[in-house]
Amino acid sequence: MASDKVKRKLAAILAADIAGYSRLMGADEAGTLARLKECRRELIDPKNKQYRGRLVKTTGDGMLIEFPSVVDAVSCSIEVQQGMRERNAHIPPEKRIEFRIGINLADVMIEGRDLYGDGVNIAARLEGLAEPGGICISQTVLNHARGKIAFEVEDLGEQQLKNISKPVRAYAICVGAHRAPTERLSAALPLPEKPSIAVLPFENMSGDPEQEYFADGMVEDIITELSRIRWLFVIARNSSFTYKGQPVDVKQVGRELGVRYVLEGSVRKGGNRIRITGQLIDALTGVHLWAERHDRDLSDIFAVQDEIAASVAAVIEPALAAAEQQRVLRKPPERLDAWEAYQRGLWHFHQYRPEENKTALAFFSQAIALDPNFAPGHYGYALALQWDIWHFSTRPFLEVQGRAREEAHIAVSLDDNDATAHAVLAHMMMWGSEWEAAIAEARIAVALNPNSAFVISMLGCVLGFGGYREEALERLQQAIRASPHDPLIWLWSVWRGALQFLSRDFVAALQTWRQVVRLRPSYATAYEYIAASLAYLGQLDEARETLEHIPPQSTEQLQRWQQRPPWMRPEDYALRVEGVRLAAGVRG
Repeated sequence: MASDKVKRKLAAILAADIAGYSRLMGADEAGTLARLKECRRELIDPKNKQYRGRLVKTTGDGMLIEFPSVVDAVSCSIEVQQGMRERNAHIPPEKRIEFRIGINLADVMIEGRDLYGDGVNIAARLEGLAEPGGICISQTVLNHARGKIAFEVEDLGEQQLKNISKPVRAYAICVGAHRAPTERLSAALPLPEKPSIAVLPFENMSGDPEQEYFADGMVEDIITELSRIRWLFVIARNSSFTYKGQPVDVKQVGRELGVRYVLEGSVRKGGNRIRITGQLIDALTGVHLWAERHDRDLSDIFAVQDEIAASVAAVIEPALAAAEQQRVLRKPPERLDAWEAYQRGLWHFHQYRPEENKTALAFFSQAIALDPNFAPGHYGYALALQWDIWHFSTRPFLEVQGRAREEAHIAVSLDDNDATAHAVLAHMMMWGSEWEAAIAEARIAVALNPNSAFVISMLGCVLGFGGYREEALERLQQAIRASPHDPLIWLWSVWRGALQFLSRDFVAALQTWRQVVRLRPSYATAYEYIAASLAYLGQLDEARETLEHIPPQSTEQLQRWQQRPPWMRPEDYALRVEGVRLAAGVRG
């Protein structure tokens, strides 16, 4: 029976594959295979031999290697990735072979030449987390290698890996920081506390020298518009334009300018039309976060330049915010700074659930505790508290005039040039029916950042419920158009649908509220407005059927929507109540 006993041993496991292998093979099957064989023969195999690695198996583009020690595995992987960077330096990006590597230390099972067990699976999952050209390691690997070999890491936090029961703490090795030449280390700038971006000169693809001026002018305008975003650190034009006319490595630009994000693009003219493309890239990982194309007539070249610059700035703001939120979700809460705690709070805030909103309040409180002079922490707390009073509790609506309004005032006093702070304060004033003051505050916000969909939507909201419905509907449509994928677009549609309904444009209201249901199926109030709109249009059977399909609501929600919100005039509230009664077949 002893011969049947499973053989086990402790081993450092390295799993690797090629990023974009299918794309590379599809574009040039023979060439890719030849380059891969050359990489293995000239770089990987010699390094494996140097560090006593044993090739367990290969799987097309992937390989599994066993090392007798963690130090050997990490040293080998770093030198392989550095060697691949040197080999790829003069190869077009679309043809580069870039490995992703994952390393784990574990007790594994042995069968013949193969290895099995969770330890092997974890290494493979860590490889999937690694960026192209990067290395991802487990906490166990870090513990054994730290102090024995010089390298830096970025903490990715606990990761729930596929088919692995317990979360695994993961770290990304900063390959460029290991054994780098002195001049490169001295050229690297630390990242600022704020999220940071460089807008590189757009490439003129037209062959028309006149378009060079158009492209440069548009980039300058984009830099100006992005500089209005208070939470964003934007590299000045004179620094980013030093890369004009040069082939650039986005990661190198990030290191040399000290930025996390890079925006690059191109301009192409054909006849009387021009096409502008832009893409936002995480300079630390090389991952593309956002891309967009604009096609325009050149009837007024300066108007086109202004329009595209404003549009790019408006869309990039939520794209950057989303990227920041995803980044901080990987970090343990106790290691967040004030900005990261604020972004983590925003992520939970946007989930629109009672328990998530409580978590958002906790993170905003953490941001305030970490830095009491950090304005976003205060207006984030104000928004989440207002959200709780409005949606998730039975507290009186006017409680917003207490702590929530106070936090918004604090935010404005801390940073009078923060457009979002003014917009949030305007919203809190609206709850107290201070219409003119709220509208004035919201206009200040838009003047400070005319491209922010959030502040535009807040102006639309206070204008609409303050009685200026025509301009309000234009502003809300402007916000939706400026940021069509914004996490709050459903709320802007709620305001738009309500204002259309109160303006007695029941056909338009019906269309908008149906969009709200598609965006937020659990939002019961939308069904009531749909039913009321149908009832006023004489479609009573469909109205009654709509009421029967309202999603289940908590007692708190039912009690909440039986009250008139303070921002809604009595006659407007009566219009809504009567519509629901008609839909239900109840006479008032």
